[in-house]
Amino acid sequence: MSGRRARGPLQRVQRRSRELQAQVAALRAESAAAAPEQRKALSQRCLQLKKSVDENTNALHGLKKADEPAPVGNYNERKEEEEKLLLKLSQQLQKLVLVLDQDNVTTNYAVDEERQKDPQTEDENGEEDESEDEESSEEEDSEEADDDDEDKLLDDPNVKECIAVGNFNAQQEGDLTFTVHHDDGESQEQSEEHIEVVDETADGTEIKKRTDSHWSAVRRAITENDTVEVLATLGAVPAGFRPSTLFQLLEEGNQFRAGYFLQPELTPSQLAFKDLVWNSEKNTIYPRPTRASLIVTLCSCKMIPLPGVSIQVLSRHVRLCLFDGNRVLSNIHTVRATWQPKNPQTWTFSPRVTGILPSLLDGDCFVRSNSPSSDIGILFELGITYIRNLTGERGELSCGWAFLKLFTSNGMPVPSKLYELLLNGGTPYERGVEVDPSISRRAGSGVFHQLITLKKQPVLVVKLRSLSAQPKDILNLLPETLIGSMCYIHLLIFYRQILGDALLKDRISMQSTDLICNPILATFPQLMDQPDLMDALRSAWADRERTLKRSEKKDREFLKSLFVLVYHDSVFPLLQSTFLPDYKWAEEESEASRWKAIADFLKKSQENDGALQYLLSAENTHKAFDISEVAYDFLGEVRENNSGV
Repeated sequence: MSGRRARGPLQRVQRRSRELQAQVAALRAESAAAAPEQRKALSQRCLQLKKSVDENTNALHGLKKADEPAPVGNYNERKEEEEKLLLKLSQQLQKLVLVLDQDNVTTNYAVDEERQKDPQTEDENGEEDESEDEESSEEEDSEEADDDDEDKLLDDPNVKECIAVGNFNAQQEGDLTFTVHHDDGESQEQSEEHIEVVDETADGTEIKKRTDSHWSAVRRAITENDTVEVLATLGAVPAGFRPSTLFQLLEEGNQFRAGYFLQPELTPSQLAFKDLVWNSEKNTIYPRPTRASLIVTLCSCKMIPLPGVSIQVLSRHVRLCLFDGNRVLSNIHTVRATWQPKNPQTWTFSPRVTGILPSLLDGDCFVRSNSPSSDIGILFELGITYIRNLTGERGELSCGWAFLKLFTSNGMPVPSKLYELLLNGGTPYERGVEVDPSISRRAGSGVFHQLITLKKQPVLVVKLRSLSAQPKDILNLLPETLIGSMCYIHLLIFYRQILGDALLKDRISMQSTDLICNPILATFPQLMDQPDLMDALRSAWADRERTLKRSEKKDREFLKSLFVLVYHDSVFPLLQSTFLPDYKWAEEESEASRWKAIADFLKKSQENDGALQYLLSAENTHKAFDISEVAYDFLGEVRENNSGV
C-alpha cells in the first residue's frame, strides 16, 4: 500500500485549475503574436478552453465538505478562491474570443489610436499585461498569505460590511475586484463567511441590499462590460464608458416609464386614490402640492469624448430621473441632443419647444416628487445609441453621469441657478471613475496644467428654475411623482381631468371595479412612449385651439370635451393603423416613415373635418379589434403606494 495520501475532490479541481491557468496564459501569449489568418483557429481553441473552464467550475460548485476523505482547513475559503480564479479565467477567455473574432482589428485599432493621440497608452497596456502575469504567478504561491491578509481585513474597524449589487472589475489603482455569490441552499456556512465590499455612490451613500425588480437590470449594466471593454481596447470609446444603466431599466418593463407614473396612486390602505382627489365645489380634481416641483432646463454638454471611427452614433441624448443614491424613484425621461459637425464634442438642446419641433428635443423638463428622502436629487445620464460598422451590433452606452441633489443638508431647496456638473465615468453605482482617464494621464503636475485639464473635463450644464404661483398650480394637477417635457404638459392635464371625471365623479359607486369604456384613458399612456404621436396630438390640438374664441378658451368643460374630439380625430386611429410602423428608438428610417404616415393622416383628417372617413375607407386597414383599445381597467393600472420605501 502506497504511503501517499489520496487526493481529495477539491484538490483535484485545484490541480485542474492550475493546468487551465497555464493553458490560458499560453493561448493569450500566442494570440498576441498571431497573424490574421490564425485567428479563427485560435478562436476555436479559446472556445474549447472556455468550455473546459466552465466544466471545472461546475465540478467545483458540486463539491461538499463532507465528500473530502480527510479534514481540509479553511475549506470554504479555498473553494471560494478557486471560484474566483475560474471566473477570472472565463472572463479572460470571453474577452479574447471577442477580440479574435474582429475583422481588421489591427487596422481599426491603429486608426482609433491615431485619432486619440495618447502616447502613454501603449506603455500602460504593456505594464498592465506584465502585472496580470505577475498576479497569476503570485496566486499560486500565496494562498496562506491571502488567509492572513483576510484576517487582518476582518479586524480592521474601517472596513464596513454591505451587500454588493453585482460583480465589479477593478478600474484603477486601489479598486477591489469582487464577485457576488448566490447561495444555492446547500451550504449556509459558506454563504455566511463571504466578505462583502463597501461600494458607494458619488455622494457617499452606501448601497443597501434591495429586492426590487429593477436591481436585475442594474446588475446587468454593471457586469455586462465585455463589449465595452473590447471597444475600449480597440480605442473606439474611452475607458469610462459603460452600458447604460437607465436604458437597462427601461428595457425591464413599464416600471420606469412615464405611462406608469401617469396612473393614479393608491393610499397605503388601497381603498382610495392618494394623488387624485375630487373637488366638488370646483367640479374638478384638487391640485396636489409636492415637496419638489420645479423646472430643469438642459442647456448643453461640453467636452464629451468622441467615439472612434469603428462605431456609428445613431443618437446622442440625456436620460434623467429622480434618484436617492440607491434607487430610481420616478420615470426615466429622455431628451435627445443635437450637435454640429464642426463642434462634435458639444451637445445642445432646444428649450421651450413650440410649433412642429419634436418634443423629444425639448430641454425644458418639469420635475415633481413628494419623496421624503433627504438624499433625493436628479440623476443625469448622458448616452449614445450606436452601431458597430463591422458587425452591425447595436448598443447603448453611458458617456458619463451627474447627480444634482435637490435639498441641502438642512432640508432647504437648493438655489435656482445655472449648474455646471462635472461628469463621472462608470455607472451611478461606481465611484472615482473618470469618463476619459487619458485626459488626466496627459496632464502635467503644475497648477497651470491642472487648470487646463479641468477645462477639458466633460460637463453637463443645467438650469434649475423655481415656479411662480400660476405655473405651480398647473403642475400641481399632475401626479405627485413625474418627469416630463414642458411642451406637452397641457395634454397631460387634460388626461388627468378626464381621469378624475371617470374615477371620482361619474363612477356608479366607489366600490365599483367594472371596466370603464373610455378610449382616451385606455390608450393615452401609450403616447408617452411614442413621442412622435404625442407631437401629432400637440399639433392637432394647436390647430383646433387657434380657431377658438376667447370665451371658449376660458370654459374648462368645453375645452375638455373638445380635447376628446381632437384625440379621436388624430392619434386614436393611428394607434391601430397598419400603415404606421412600430416605434423603434434611434432608427432614422423608421422615424422618417412614421412621421410621413402621421403627417399624411393629419392632413387628410383636417381636410375631411375628422377621422370618420379615414376609419370607414376600404383603402385603410387596421389591426384586429381588442377590447383594451376602449376599456380602461383602473385596478390593473393604478400604482400601489411606495413612497418612503
